[in-house]
Amino acid sequence: PPRILTLEEPVLHLEHCIAFAVHGNPAPTLHWLHNGQVLRETEIIHMEFYQQGEVSEGCLLFNKPTHYNNGNYTIVATNQLGSANQTIKGHFLEKPFPGGAVFPNQTPKFLYLDSKAFSFQVSIAVGLAAFACVLLVVLFIMINKYGRRSKFGMKG
Repeated sequence: PPRILTLEEPVLHLEHCIAFAVHGNPAPTLHWLHNGQVLRETEIIHMEFYQQGEVSEGCLLFNKPTHYNNGNYTIVATNQLGSANQTIKGHFLEKPFPGGAVFPNQTPKFLYLDSKAFSFQVSIAVGLAAFACVLLVVLFIMINKYGRRSKFGMKG
């Protein structure tokens, strides 16, 4: 029956690798479980191994794993005489914001405004806008009234 010789924690080479070695005659078929569920191989997670006599050696490779890939990884080796499995914990990244908080340690100050300060700021903004409008109207009237006369009486 198959026997798992080694199963190592993930190590970063070019990709993250969970190295393994399995002995069995006849050669066992290998598959992986992630947290008890069958792991489907993709471009991001795939297994590469080679057979040398009765020993299969290889890696379960991870291309840029995230915190979603953390968990327990179990290799299952099966042949006609039996099966063997072994589990190892794979930890790649911490969860970026535990608890889902956008601001983990502080409350942003801009979310809470004092109502008196806010109304004062609004009244200043409205007053400045009204002053600018009055100034523009006065300038428009002065340009229309005095802007068309020539200073020297020349018509041109």
